[in-house]
Parts: sequence; C-alpha cells; structure tokens
Amino acid sequence: MSLDIILNELSLQTPAANKLVARQWMSSFIQTLRSIKSRVDQQASLRTQYDFHSNLLASDYPLQRWLNDNEVDREERRFIKTLATKSPFSQDIDNSEVQEVESNIAPCEFRYHGKLAIGLGVAFTLDTIAVSLLSDNCWDCSYLNVDIVSIDLDEERIAAVRHTSRKEHLQDHIEWIEQTSIQDRLIDGVALWNKRHELFPNLQFCDSVKKQLEDLRMGDSILPPIRKKLYELQNYSENWLVGGFDKRLIGCKATPESEATLTKYSQERMFLCPDGQKRIFSWHVRLTPLAWRIQFYPEQPGQIIIGYIGLHLPTGRFN
Repeated sequence: MSLDIILNELSLQTPAANKLVARQWMSSFIQTLRSIKSRVDQQASLRTQYDFHSNLLASDYPLQRWLNDNEVDREERRFIKTLATKSPFSQDIDNSEVQEVESNIAPCEFRYHGKLAIGLGVAFTLDTIAVSLLSDNCWDCSYLNVDIVSIDLDEERIAAVRHTSRKEHLQDHIEWIEQTSIQDRLIDGVALWNKRHELFPNLQFCDSVKKQLEDLRMGDSILPPIRKKLYELQNYSENWLVGGFDKRLIGCKATPESEATLTKYSQERMFLCPDGQKRIFSWHVRLTPLAWRIQFYPEQPGQIIIGYIGLHLPTGRFN
C-alpha cells in the first residue's frame, strides 16, 4: 500500500516575494518529503487539489519554470519529476467521504483560521499527514488545529491534523509512522478483531462488537476512523492510572448521552460485557464526518470496555 501525503493548498495561496524565496520554500519542502519517504516502509504519494506542476511559486515563476531552472539543484528537480503525485485529492480513492469533502458537499466543513481547508479536511478524513510549503509562520508546526463545522447538526469542534513543513516536525509523528506499517496490514474488520488484544491491550470488547467489525470489508471507508478512535481510547486508557474518568484527556471529543436519551433508549445501549454483566454504555465518540459512533464504558483506571461500533443509535433528538 501507499502512504498518502496531502498537500495543504492554503500554503500555496500567497506566492513568494521572489524566485530566491521560492527556491528556499521548495528546498525545505523536498527535504520534508524525503524525510517522510525515508521513514516509511512503503511507497508514498503526494495528493494535491490540482495538478502540482501548475502551482505558482512566485510572480512569473510557476513550478514548471522551477523545474527548468538551472540555478536549482539538479537532484531536487529530479526528485519532484519522479515524485508520485495524484490530483485531485480523491484520485483512485473509493471513499465517498473524501469525495464529498473535496467537492465541499460533505455534512461538515473544515476550516483553518476561517478559510475553507479542503486538503486538511482530506488529511483528517484519511487519518494521514498533511504537508505545507513553509510560506508562513503559521505552517511551522507539527499539528494544525482545524475547525470542523457540522452543517446538519449546527455543531463545531476542533481537531488536530498531523502536519509537517520541515523535517524536524516528523519527530512528533514517529510513533504514528511506525503504527501505519501495522495498520496497513489491517485490511479489513476481521483482521482488526483478530489483532485487538495485540493492538489495544487496555480495551475490552463485548462479543457484539465482533460481528460489527467482521462485517467491514477491505477498503471500507469507515475502517480508518475506527482504528484512529480505538488508538486514542487505548492511549488514554494506558495512561489512566488513578482517579475517575476524565474526558478532557482523550485525544478526541467524548460525550455521555443526555438524560432524555437514556430515559427513552437505554436498552439500545445495554450490552453484555466480557465479565458476564450487562452495562449501559452512555459514553461515546464520533467517527467524524460519518454518522457512526463507538459506545464505550470507562470501567476503571487502565481499562475501557467497547460495547458498540456502528451507526448512530437513536437519541432523544434523533431516531
């Protein structure tokens, strides 16, 4: 499989002041891409919104001129010419969510500092890494906080998108890069279920989750967000040593059901746990931007039970 690297198109919206600055941007950009490719044990492709070679780096200095600029290092130009690039973002991806984000018809919008951020939205949806040209200080960071605005539910939240604009940023993503090689072998829900003890030692799974996962086939677009949320719950659980459950420390938004929902639909959230007891699973995380949920029960420090992975259960507001 190939690692998808998503170009943040916002980093190309302001051209460089001159050719010299543009060359510096490209040199740093190439170093970053080389560092990513050297760390992953798989092929890597750069996905862009438009044809990458048509981008304007500076006034009267498009990337195509940079490629023929004899003052630019020959190896750098050769690297770009041989770099596997795909445009638009959704090329060869059988994922309706990515296509909807790209076409700006998804049930939510991704915005960065008020600007529509298609590339960052695609990176979040695919659970991969975004890359920027270092054209502004705001891109000099290893994570970007993106606003996710749900149009249908009139809700908004912030998500951290993996990001790099210089090779030093990759130090913050080494663990993720190592995990991607494992995740690439989780080609379907059956593999995910069979490796649950190895991947998520602090999570227990109700038997009902087995069929929910095993129904997911290779290439199913919901698999990446499921893996992502389970890893976030695992990371929280293994660091939860004492005290009560603290939703603020999970790397994603976790919420309990409302009193109205539990009054009316508690039975739909009651699942048989591995210890033989039935429990009501009120806590849940969302598989944004899809209408799926993971219902979980924070039993005790170091242990969380997963009771349900599937479509949004009925609530006091929706049924």
